[in-house]
Formats: sequence, C-alpha cells, structure tokens
Amino acid sequence: MKFNKIALVMIMLAVFIIPSMFFAGAVPLETAHAQESSSDSVSNGHADDHSDGHADDHSDGHAHGNPELGKNLPLYACIPFAGMLLSIALLPLVAGTFWHHHFGKISAFWAASLAIPFLVVYKGDAVYEILHIILADYVPFIILLWALYTVSGGIVLRGTLRGTPAVNTGIILLGTILASWMGTTGAAMLLIRPLLRANDFRKNRTFMVVFFIFLVANVGGSLTPLGDPPLFLGFLQGVSFFWTMNILPHMLVVSVILLVIYFFMDTWFFKKEGATVPDDGEKQPLRLVGTYNFIFLGGIVGAVLMSGVLDLADINTLGIHRSLQDWLRDITLILLGILSLRFTPWSLREENEFTWFPIIEVAYLFIGIFVTMVPCLLLLKAGTEGAFAFLIEAVKEPWQYFWVTGFLSAFLDNAPTYLTFFNTALGSFYAGMPNSEAVPLLMTERMVYLQAISTGAVFFGSFSYIGNAPNFMVRSIAAESGTAMPSFFGYIIKYSMVFLLPTFVIVTLIFF
Repeated sequence: MKFNKIALVMIMLAVFIIPSMFFAGAVPLETAHAQESSSDSVSNGHADDHSDGHADDHSDGHAHGNPELGKNLPLYACIPFAGMLLSIALLPLVAGTFWHHHFGKISAFWAASLAIPFLVVYKGDAVYEILHIILADYVPFIILLWALYTVSGGIVLRGTLRGTPAVNTGIILLGTILASWMGTTGAAMLLIRPLLRANDFRKNRTFMVVFFIFLVANVGGSLTPLGDPPLFLGFLQGVSFFWTMNILPHMLVVSVILLVIYFFMDTWFFKKEGATVPDDGEKQPLRLVGTYNFIFLGGIVGAVLMSGVLDLADINTLGIHRSLQDWLRDITLILLGILSLRFTPWSLREENEFTWFPIIEVAYLFIGIFVTMVPCLLLLKAGTEGAFAFLIEAVKEPWQYFWVTGFLSAFLDNAPTYLTFFNTALGSFYAGMPNSEAVPLLMTERMVYLQAISTGAVFFGSFSYIGNAPNFMVRSIAAESGTAMPSFFGYIIKYSMVFLLPTFVIVTLIFF
C-alpha cells in the first residue's frame, strides 16, 4: 500500500511537471513559419512576395498531416517513449505486483505524458498525428493480432509429442518455414503452445522460447511480403512480390547459425537436467483438432494480401484518410475471429490453455508504445531536416543501412523505419525520379542496399520484446504457462547481445 501511494504521488507530479519540460523549448509551427519568413526577409533585403496573396497554403488542412511537424520537434520529445520502455523493462523487476495490477494505468500515464504537452503546443497537428497512429496503425495492429490469436487458439495438437532436442528443433524449423507464408504472428501463435506443452516436463524452457522468438517470430518472415510488415510496405511501394527471395541466403545463414546453436544448447540442458521423456503409456499419433480454423487463417492471410492489392476510395474518419480496402480488411479479420469463436467448442480452447490475458496485455501496453512513439516516427520521417539528421546523413554504405535500420527497428516500429531508409536510398541514388522508375532500379542496380534495409528491419525485430508484434505476445503466453521469461533488459543482454549480435556481424562480413 505504501509503495502504491508513493507511486501515485510520483505519477501525479510527473503528469503535471515533466510534460511541460518536454516541449518547453519547442517552437509552435505558426511561430516557426513566422521566424522562417522573417529570416528570409532579412536575408533577401525585402519581404517575400507571395503572388497568391498568402503564405504556405495547406489546402487539405490536417487531412494528410503537416510535413513541417517532424522538422520542428525537439529530440527530447522522445523521452515519454523512453519512459514507456524503461517501465516495461524495470517495473516488473522492482515492483512486480504493482506492475501486474497496474500496467494498463502506467501505459496510459506515459501516453498522457506525451499527448497533453503535444496537444497544447501543436494543437490540430498533434490531434491529427495521435488519431492517425491510433486509427491507421494501432487499431489494425491489434485487430490483426486478435484475429490470429483467436483463430490459432482454436487449433489443438493432440497425441504424444515430447520435447527432445530433435523434436524442439524441428518445431522451430517448421515455424521458421511457415512464417514467410502465414506471417510471423500467425506461425508464432500456431506453434508456441505445442512447443510449451511438449516441454512441460523440462526444467529449463526459457532459452527455447527466446530462440522461438528469434526464428519463428522474426527471421522466418523474410521471404515474402506476407511474412513481416516492413516487407509488405516495400511491396506496396513497388517491390515485386518474389523479390524478397533475394534475401534467402541472408535468412539461411542466420537461421542455420541460430538453429545449430539452439540444438546444442537444448542437448546440453537435456543432459544436464538428466531429463527423461515421461512414459505416457501407449504413444498416441499426432493429430490436429479444430482444423477448420485453418480456413479462417487462410482468410486472414488473404484479407491482408487483398488490402495491398486493391486500390479503392479513401474514407475520411475523424480527419484521417484510410483506404476502403483497409477498413474491409479490418472488418473481415474481426468477422473471421468471431466465426472461429462461434464454431470452435470452448473445450478445445481450454485444452489449449487459451486465455484472453496475453492479448489484453499487448493491447494495453502497445497503446502507450504507439502514442509515445509518435515524435520518434515524425523525426524519422523528417529525414535530414529533423533532429535525426545526424544519423540519417551518416548512412552511406550497405552495412550502415543494415545496422542503423536494424537498431531503430529493434525499438521502434520496424515498418516506418524500413520506409524511411527505403526512401533515403531512393533519394540518394535516384533523386527526382518517379518511384515507378526508381524502385525497379533499386531492386536491380542497387540490390545490396535494399537487401540491407530489408534484412535489418526484419532480423533486428528479434532484438527486443517490442521489436516485432508477436514477440511480446509469445513472451506473455510462455510466462502464463509457467515458463520463467527474462526481463526486457535480461532478454537483450543475456540473449540478443550474446547470440544475435555475433550472427549479424557474420551476415555483415559475408553480404555487406
């Protein structure tokens, strides 16, 4: 109780004091435009003559956002995002009970700590950006995760399956293969429960889940635009559907290294534990129950692909323009999830140890992550005219594209990060050329740059729990099943830095 009162006081102080500091030095756009106009007048010796009778004319109001916003944001506008990440990393360790009962409120606090000063300083532009990330990014993100989580939770693998090193490696390999064709989230949600059940007699399961996240929830999604959101964005920008097969060698190198390491680790732990496969009596053949849910899974994949192929009218919702096909996709996903709930007996979900907590936890935490991430994404979109200019201007060589795209993808949304450096490459090599002409050249003449951007965005998604959508959900499912999962920093320090960094160095030396 005492801790709760102290935390409440600190949060109240932070809500009213800290946010005012974040944007204290920020210049409202109206002021910024006035200063620029004044500066131009002085340098030219006379006032600018706008022949149309007015200054910058944003004819669409806030329909498409203000391109100047990211150029004027201070770098320290990202502090709430850092606070959100630190809360996820530290509070479960130092105040586990408090975190478990109040993580939704903490997420809301950090979202408010960004939104309040952001709205005060930037007014309508801030309203647009916050609504945009909620309606165009967060809502589709949660709907897709919910649909995949709901449908996959109705598929049960029955029979005798015991987690020997060979069996476990086979499950992870299967998930790695499936991820490019049904998405990393779909493959992860389908196979994480069978992996956990197969190893319920094992003492050390943490490393199994971590390598599952590495490979099934991330690296495996490298080969098609269906696999991972950044690649789907590239497909929408004109990258051909099967171009991503050009990063098959990179994916194979990473997958083979990690699978070999996993197999030897699993073998070592198996022997160290003195584990013996339980005698369950007569072995039962493996069989899937609730297989009609694969129809719904196929519908989910088809709906996502449809949203990228069709080009229908835009719909204005609260000033946010979204394509009709995006709304159709979201509605279809909801209907498919409802159909799965309707036709799947709840007893199957109970047998699968299905609960709603993992998706609720992800929904609560990621609303805070998405809202506090707004300034960071705007700074990225501003390119060389924003506070991240020092970083973007330093990216010249393929290996730099790989590592910078990668590290930003590990902690920010990897989709806009991919798009930022995709456009940076286009601007560097084909400035002024239409995308319809430039993208095919980037795929051929400058293929290594696109390979670096693509692999960086996908591979580094495995570097932290928030690097890619399914990571945190897999962690939550595993923790709920009784598997001791590392903390946010523990995951990075004990696993990512030990196993992923050397692997990515090898990829760099071979390919970039």
